[in-house]
Amino acid sequence: MNESWRWEYQHYDPKTERLIEALCTLGNGRFATRGSAPETTADDIHYPATYLAGCYDRLTSTVAGRTVSNEDMVRLPDWTALRYRCLPDDAPPGDWLTPDHPTLRHSRVSLDLRTGTLIRRMLFLDAGGRRLGVTHTRLVHMGNPQLAAQRTVLRAYGWRGRIEVVSVLDGDVVNAGVDRYRALAGRHLVEHRTGVEAEGIAWLDCTTAVSRIRIGLAVRTSVEPLAVVDRTCTATAARQVCVLPIRRGRPVVVVKTAALSTSLDRPLSDPVRSSVEQAARAPAFRALLASHGATWQRLWAEGELRTEGESGRILRLHAFHVLQTLSPHTVELDAGVPARGLHGEAYRGHVFWDELFVLPYLALHFPETARALLMYRHRRLPAARDAARDAARRRGGTTGAMFPWQSGSSGAEETQRLHLNPRSGRWLPDHSHLQRHVGSAVAWNVWQYGLATGDTGFMHGPGAELILAIAHFWAGSATWDADLGRYRLRGVVGPDEYHDAYPDAAAPGIDDNTYTNVTAAWVLARALDLYEELPALRRAELLAQLGVEADGLRRWEEVSRRMYVPFHRDVISQFHGYGDLAELDWDGYRARYHDIRRLDRILEAEGDTPNRYQASKQADTLMLGYLFRPAELVRLFSRLGYPLDDELWARTVDYHLRRTCHGSTLSSLVHGWVLSRQQGPDAWRYCQEALLGDITDVQGGTTGEGIHLGAMAGTLDLVERGIVGLEPGADGLHIDPVPLSEIPGSALSVCYLGHRDIRIRFRPGRLGVRVPASLLGPVPLMLPGDRREEVAAGHERWFRLPTQ
Repeated sequence: MNESWRWEYQHYDPKTERLIEALCTLGNGRFATRGSAPETTADDIHYPATYLAGCYDRLTSTVAGRTVSNEDMVRLPDWTALRYRCLPDDAPPGDWLTPDHPTLRHSRVSLDLRTGTLIRRMLFLDAGGRRLGVTHTRLVHMGNPQLAAQRTVLRAYGWRGRIEVVSVLDGDVVNAGVDRYRALAGRHLVEHRTGVEAEGIAWLDCTTAVSRIRIGLAVRTSVEPLAVVDRTCTATAARQVCVLPIRRGRPVVVVKTAALSTSLDRPLSDPVRSSVEQAARAPAFRALLASHGATWQRLWAEGELRTEGESGRILRLHAFHVLQTLSPHTVELDAGVPARGLHGEAYRGHVFWDELFVLPYLALHFPETARALLMYRHRRLPAARDAARDAARRRGGTTGAMFPWQSGSSGAEETQRLHLNPRSGRWLPDHSHLQRHVGSAVAWNVWQYGLATGDTGFMHGPGAELILAIAHFWAGSATWDADLGRYRLRGVVGPDEYHDAYPDAAAPGIDDNTYTNVTAAWVLARALDLYEELPALRRAELLAQLGVEADGLRRWEEVSRRMYVPFHRDVISQFHGYGDLAELDWDGYRARYHDIRRLDRILEAEGDTPNRYQASKQADTLMLGYLFRPAELVRLFSRLGYPLDDELWARTVDYHLRRTCHGSTLSSLVHGWVLSRQQGPDAWRYCQEALLGDITDVQGGTTGEGIHLGAMAGTLDLVERGIVGLEPGADGLHIDPVPLSEIPGSALSVCYLGHRDIRIRFRPGRLGVRVPASLLGPVPLMLPGDRREEVAAGHERWFRLPTQ
């Protein structure tokens, strides 16, 4: 196998097993299974789990004397479970073997990114010199989104006898994959029924406790050599037991082929019957492997992003996990972008603003998937309108649409109101629901999708409804300050998250978060631009839906030009009053705690709060440099009546960078991006940290709870938009590279305005663009120096670029 396509772990270490399970998760966009050893059950080391996109359930718990309700992505029954033990002819029966058994001598876990398969190899050696080799090969089928399979080969060396194998379909599972959630209720599956069909297909039927989603899971177990199987069923599990002869040269082969059906499927059918039928007619493992690999080959061609060296290998792993979470199968689902993928239970499987970092890559490679994810937001527009209406009743102003900071099944706000500080053991109020900027992220993604695809039907339809409703919310939320002569947004929380109130304030929230204010002004400006493009009848329809008169758009225009942006010490401030906060003793805290990424937890455990300090969790004001290229950011500030030049922005970047502890994996990504655009000397250090964030678990144990999907997709976007400078625009495909010596070149295949498989190759000083033959017109390009070029369909052109 080509090393650049392989992710491998050569030794078994209980301390890293949760991390390996997350990074070796296999999925197909509909469901995913963690890369756990099939011999194990959930404990402090192992956490076998399967998750279905969009499958949520709500339970109520009592925490710190309060009743709290949480909606979780549900852990499904374990289809992978397999137990085995040796029955030598010349010795008593052996123990059930697991990776934790003392006779384990060798272990290797290998993830093949090219074919989407996971191989686990182990070798056991007992005191009598008897060796047993075990190889598990697993796939979650990318072609048929209902199927998964696992083939286990057991080989005897130096002995002969029999081996007892137990294939288990285990429904006795609870959500318990995150330590800090252990006090919360987690038993989401109820009403279990199990059985085994005459053909030897075990099945399990269960239902989520409150959302009433019915789950049907069937497993066809086949063994070689053929053997009599003893079948037993309990209330929550179905077991198939067989004893098979084994000797050197005659291995035992066990194949489990699983089929998953639910009441969420379309067309609706009985989940148990459907899963049994799917399992019965599923091809043999070899054929499944071939068709699965063929689908992955096509996906890799469409999602291609190649760079050289170790960075390229990591980027490929990141693309792999993005495509396993959000594949073409996502188009058929009612699912959003789970911040931790389908890889674990952190953040309870909720949807945040992380799609801001994910959809740019998808829009350029898999536009249908990007559109489906935007439709997830559109279907929840009524809930966002209800939330805005409630906010307007409490605080005044008009309505529009206010999207929640965390969402799940319904689009209602799912952000917890309490969170646990593991360092102090205290449950604390959580005000992160005040992060209103998620609406601007939705609008930005809609706009970027429109630029990349030219999908007028979407932009004039659902896209216009989203952008105008979000703009209406911002226009109604802004209040006029006569002293400043500006509009203000009060009582919010910015991307930083550490500052959720002013020191000693009675109410949560801060005023005039720069990122929130500027992006709100941008949304209003784009809403007005889009409104002008619409046919007259569509304009009238949308204004009627919003309850806005045509002359009411004058307020939108005014707010988009008069939004307040706070400054202090000749830099752009993070929010109004930020410069008045105390400076933190950064050297002292680093000396005492070494790792201060979660400074909020450290300070709270000391009886203090980050609200008192100029100390940020992650990029906040500097997020503007991620969304907007320098020239666009200058135009945006100019529209607001504020001068912005390279010197002011450079001072702002330096100021905030020195006051950020990078408590989020997104922080290094954004800082690497911004510094790359500035050709800053520390750019690669932050880019590299973004690349390594999950594979080295820089956050200290969090990756095992689920990968950080936004950070992974963001590194792909870092190369494409940040380094290659690829930006879809109304006037053409902009390409403005900022070369880094650590990533000297790259090749990618993108979609733009209906063209598919546009091949772009970037080398220092040179750029190649090939457009496949089609009936579409030429692809317009905007190169550095406002240089306009085009490449006709069926042709390739190379361009010289200015050197830095």
